Amino acid sequence: MTAGLILFTVTVAVFCDALHGLSHTYFQATKSAGSSDPQFTEKFFTQTLDHFNFNSMGNGTFSQRYLITDQYWKKGYGPIFFYTGNEGNIWEFALNSGFITELAAQQQALVIFAEHRYYGQSLPFGKESFNIPEVGLLTVEQALADYALMIRELKEQLAASHCPVIVFGGSYGGMLSVYMRLKYPNMVAGALAASAPILSTAGLGDARQFFRDVTADFENISPECRDAVRGAFHLLKQLADRQDYSGIQSEFALCKPPASPQDIQQLYGLLRNAFTMMAMLDYPYSTSFMGNMPANPVKVACGTMLRGLDLLANLRDTAGIVYNSTGLLTCFDLYSLYVQCADPTGCGLGLDSLAWDYQACTEVELCFESNNVTDMFPPMAFTEKDREAYCSKRWAVAPRPGWLQIQFWGDALSTANNIIFSNGDLDPWANGGVRKSLSSSLVALNISGGAHHLDLRGSNDSDPASVVRVRKAEAELIAQWVKMERNRLTAAYTQL
Repeated sequence: MTAGLILFTVTVAVFCDALHGLSHTYFQATKSAGSSDPQFTEKFFTQTLDHFNFNSMGNGTFSQRYLITDQYWKKGYGPIFFYTGNEGNIWEFALNSGFITELAAQQQALVIFAEHRYYGQSLPFGKESFNIPEVGLLTVEQALADYALMIRELKEQLAASHCPVIVFGGSYGGMLSVYMRLKYPNMVAGALAASAPILSTAGLGDARQFFRDVTADFENISPECRDAVRGAFHLLKQLADRQDYSGIQSEFALCKPPASPQDIQQLYGLLRNAFTMMAMLDYPYSTSFMGNMPANPVKVACGTMLRGLDLLANLRDTAGIVYNSTGLLTCFDLYSLYVQCADPTGCGLGLDSLAWDYQACTEVELCFESNNVTDMFPPMAFTEKDREAYCSKRWAVAPRPGWLQIQFWGDALSTANNIIFSNGDLDPWANGGVRKSLSSSLVALNISGGAHHLDLRGSNDSDPASVVRVRKAEAELIAQWVKMERNRLTAAYTQL
């Protein structure tokens, strides 16, 4: 190994907004730059196990975690800003969504961040939660019902029955915010859905789009950067074709040499995932969200890929930006740091990864592929048949293609209202969402130079002007929705 070798770290992070196995104190210590400093209190809500079967599980309950702060709230009058938690520890989202608390300070709102069932500490059956059949209560519909019940009961407890509710979410959480507005418009006055890929995850769109858009981020820095990445993967394939496994071990500092085509596929997946993470989290400042990232990681990556003629070393060190921010590992264990699953963009590690894998095997469609033609990565297909075979073996389930279109409208949203769809043009998830306004109350806001749900993050001096404008527009729309809903609630109350 050379002295300049950047080794991979155990701080692996993959899509799913995956936040696996990290402690509350970790999250307290790693707030995003520029975020406000709300004093959240951690509480637990007694939640129904199964909302849709009165005989199931003995009508049992479980403890669902939520975070709450009333430090900005005009009690009994100000709105309630409710974050629909997604696939991870709720503290991570609360401490990386500073816009919500900044807006709460402006609009005198109560803020609640609710943790999604089967993630973080909200495990309905404890360590047995991922056994079959217990895992079967992990559905989008159950999660939405959780949030609806929590909203209703907390409003009663807090004497907030006439306080309008606005839901917020990013990524999968943004999808849930859209679904809350569609499913429970009687309870939710509006939704801000940041970077919510509600179309691609419902099976609408092109399977090539995601990794094509990851590639585009690097190509936009420099076409030579894209070519260098493609060339490095080509050299790796040549080594694999010759079964030069010891050479691959040396080039990538693996703890063990690969021994099969399966091991090579595992390495391809891990390397591809590093570029995915940098594209998603291409913020203009350093962050500790989903792992440690430098400012402008795509630009940093391209600088590494183009620093010299040794493309394999450059590829190794570029991946190290994601996997070895500390530089402490002496070798890299392929199978302990990356897990292939039903989400080609990655499920993460730990129990949260099991939950997301199950969801990707049931309702959430993620049949994305790379092909080395429309993107810079090795050909790696994940078809509906591949999904069926994997999910049957892993979870004994058959996926339901098109279910989210049936249940949550797909692209037929024109009769809905009061939803903001925000997306950044650097985010590979953006083109799986709504990019054009559908009406005056179904508003698409596009952030030039914005990465994955940048608008939900707290204000930062390095923010592009585009996100400042978008946050202002979001604040104005939300204020309008709150006023409209307050008038409606007041009118309904006076008629009683």
